[in-house]
Amino acid sequence: MSALQSPSARQRGAVTLFLSLLMLLLITVLVTTAFTMSTTGLRSVGNMQARNEAIAAAQLVIETELGGPFYTTPAALSGQTVDINNDGTTDYTVNLGAPVCVRAAQASTAAVSSVTLPGLTTTSAWITTWEFEAVVTDPRSGAQVTVVQAVRAVLSQSQKDVSCA
Repeated sequence: MSALQSPSARQRGAVTLFLSLLMLLLITVLVTTAFTMSTTGLRSVGNMQARNEAIAAAQLVIETELGGPFYTTPAALSGQTVDINNDGTTDYTVNLGAPVCVRAAQASTAAVSSVTLPGLTTTSAWITTWEFEAVVTDPRSGAQVTVVQAVRAVLSQSQKDVSCA
């Protein structure tokens, strides 16, 4: 039957084959591009999740330190391990620098607090601002995040004299 086909019919078949291959190539490029973009997006989301978990680990260590009298003997804490998802393995290691008293100002009547603190009056209360710096390391990847947190603490005159020179 091929011997009976005219030359123009064979050329139409070649054009159809060429257009089909071109469409197949375009579809392949579109699929490859979509796959690459979705992989990049997935990596970005994973990096943001890891960053947010690292910040949460830093906040956990800072809040634990704030639970005690951090201003009496400010000291650095190194190698604090955090298991963020409670699976029994260390997810992050936090090195907390010594808290630094950045500012101290004598309290006014309106500035102390709406809560009555025993033993503090406006003449003996000091509003202090402390800076905590935590460096969080992911032991799996070695990636690090530094978190700086400021905290306000109301101290007595004697506590302020000891910790905020």
